[in-house]
Amino acid sequence: MKFTKMHGAGNDYVYINGFTEKIEQKNKPEWVRKISDRHFGIGSDGAIFINPSDVADFEMEMYNADGTRSEMCGNGIRCVGKFVYDKGLTDKEQITVVSAGKIKYLDLTVENGKAVQIKVNMGEPILKSGLVPVVSDSEEVIDEPIYISEVDKTYHMTCVSMGNPHAVVFLEDVENLEIEKIGPYFENHCRFPNRTNTEFVKVLDRNNVQMRVWERGTGETLACGTGCCATAVACILNGLTDHEVTVHVLGGKIKIFWDRESNLVYMTGSAETVFEGEIN
Repeated sequence: MKFTKMHGAGNDYVYINGFTEKIEQKNKPEWVRKISDRHFGIGSDGAIFINPSDVADFEMEMYNADGTRSEMCGNGIRCVGKFVYDKGLTDKEQITVVSAGKIKYLDLTVENGKAVQIKVNMGEPILKSGLVPVVSDSEEVIDEPIYISEVDKTYHMTCVSMGNPHAVVFLEDVENLEIEKIGPYFENHCRFPNRTNTEFVKVLDRNNVQMRVWERGTGETLACGTGCCATAVACILNGLTDHEVTVHVLGGKIKIFWDRESNLVYMTGSAETVFEGEIN
């Protein structure tokens, strides 16, 4: 099976051309777990199959490193845009991609025949507790306390779904955070029926924040596109930043703009091809 290794701000996935490469659906979770292993496989945060679609130009079928399905990946969908353009699957610089039934709109910046930057209309942020989902007595979870019994500490979180669930936690220091310790406690907390991604955020100024992310089903990653979107929305809801925010992640920078009039979130960032290969 031929594959392409790509990353968006260090958030790396193995990409499979579903038009030409076939694998039985029931075998995909185990296959993804194997190829995602950084010691015995290709090494990645998961795998993304790029498939034909009846409702959009392409379908993105995404899996976490543990073989579970995920609804959306902001960095992943930018790489999908680069993949299909660079490989000649489309000649359009504006395309649609569907993932888990939701269609996203991509604008590609092309230089020398290659897509080098992608802007994605990520749609409306979902704030209603039952739709994130997060267990709460409030209609929306904004700066709401959550008790982590394993460390006997109460944090404050703002919960947003960008097609997948996020809990954004503001801290004074994220560099020294023991994220491998605290991340799983949030991910598997009883208040998150579908588990959650967790963003730990330090506000730098009105237009810049620093973020580390613990991704559901994967662990800490160098970036998370939907997490950057959720982070920006949470910052704005809490009055901490303006409506355009640059999120500094371990793998680079991602720009987010929340248009409050249309209630749409736009994400702009790079996408890179690392290498290509073939695996049995």
